[in-house]
Amino acid sequence: MSQIFAIKYKGDYIDSRFVPVEKGHGEFKDISPSDLNDMIMNVPFKHEHMDEACRAAKKAFPEWSALSMEKRKEALLRLKEVFVSHEPQMAQAISRDTGKPLWDSTTEAKALASKIDITLNFSAKLIEEERITNALPSVDGVIRYKPRGVMAVIGPFNFPAHLPNGHIIPALMVGNTIVFKPSEQTAAVGQLYAELIDKAQFPPGVFNMVQGDGEAGRRLVVSEDIDGILFTGSYEVGLKIKQETLSHYWKILALEMGGKNATVVCDDADLDKAIYETLIGAYMSSGQRCSCTSRIILGEKIADEFTEKFYQAAKKLSIGHWSENPFMGPLINSAAVEKYIRFQEIANRENCESLMRGKAMDLKHKGHYVTPSIHLVKKFDPASVYQKSEIFGPNVAIYKSTDIDHSLKIVNSTGYGLVMALFTKDENIYKKALIEARVGLLNWNRTTNGASSRLPFGGMGKSGNDRPSAHFAVQYCTVPLASLEDATPFDPSKVLPGMNYGKN
Repeated sequence: MSQIFAIKYKGDYIDSRFVPVEKGHGEFKDISPSDLNDMIMNVPFKHEHMDEACRAAKKAFPEWSALSMEKRKEALLRLKEVFVSHEPQMAQAISRDTGKPLWDSTTEAKALASKIDITLNFSAKLIEEERITNALPSVDGVIRYKPRGVMAVIGPFNFPAHLPNGHIIPALMVGNTIVFKPSEQTAAVGQLYAELIDKAQFPPGVFNMVQGDGEAGRRLVVSEDIDGILFTGSYEVGLKIKQETLSHYWKILALEMGGKNATVVCDDADLDKAIYETLIGAYMSSGQRCSCTSRIILGEKIADEFTEKFYQAAKKLSIGHWSENPFMGPLINSAAVEKYIRFQEIANRENCESLMRGKAMDLKHKGHYVTPSIHLVKKFDPASVYQKSEIFGPNVAIYKSTDIDHSLKIVNSTGYGLVMALFTKDENIYKKALIEARVGLLNWNRTTNGASSRLPFGGMGKSGNDRPSAHFAVQYCTVPLASLEDATPFDPSKVLPGMNYGKN
């Protein structure tokens, strides 16, 4: 095993200093799901710290937003250097906190600096000032974009650095200030992220990080000091945020809430490529990605061959501790394991055939490890609990389909609409899916996993609320401001009828 970087509890990060919690409302233990003997740190929390962080962010907003874009970019470029120099520490923290293999976590750690490059050099173009000559007769119009204020960023456990970072960087670039609440499952990554921000020397209050439970999250989203909520997580929590803020209609909500993603493999597909890509889609990060493949819909002619080869390949996937660099690590906690096992039983009850049974594993390192699983769906049923529920584990359901119309009916049946993958050589089928699939992302001859930050990322239906992140994040972090600018002198000949303006 490589050197273990020490992680010591420092407290919440408020107004550019770490504030330990001494007498709080409770605490939780940050224990690695890959090794239950690896107790990373105890994390006490105090709800009042959330209020203090919101006030600090609000106080910092006028000065930070008044800086030129170039000055804010300088601060972000300092942060980029810090991200790059601390990639090994961040990758290891992600692996310990989530159980993800080190190769997977390293990819996430490297994405932090890349997000800064993409935002500054690519996404910023989406909010460039635009002047419209003669927007009204002899009057020019200007479109500008200004920051919203204080943005609450609520992070998930599965990408505890990359996904919050995807909100934080564009929000800071355009002049917002931040209050970040990490997932309770990944408190160490949240603290390390705050440490790196601290090293980049942002002005006090521009970025704040507060650990906490569900009540801390509720307190954050209902705060009168918050102007926007940027959330990645489950549909159930996203819905609760929406309900909590119904009367706060002025707050922008960017909700990314998971998926029940489908891969459609047509009879003319490159079978070896489709199998390889779908294995990645289904089982990378142990199926704990909002974009993971949950359903595989196969053309009748290739269904049996695909299923057999997919099954044989799935049996060979390595599972183990993050330091061993396997393909799959553990699930995040015992509740996730229980849910995963429960859905095996639900699938069997609902008349699906278990081709590969998912079960808990007892490995050298005691953690929340499970085997991958495959169920064959004998009959498509949009009311089936198994067929429409997001499991967030390494399980796939395999369907047979008569044609693309039938396949798209299955794709659109769950209420979720994040991403679909389509394997076919027929461009007409792809064009049909572009129109008819109710998803925010559609990949052609590529798996559902692994989105580009140079493209929008967001879903339809239960997967989101039409606020795509990634490349488009700068748009929900800003308010478009329209101005009419009239440089002409007063013209008495244009006084409106009946005003008698200027007459004695």
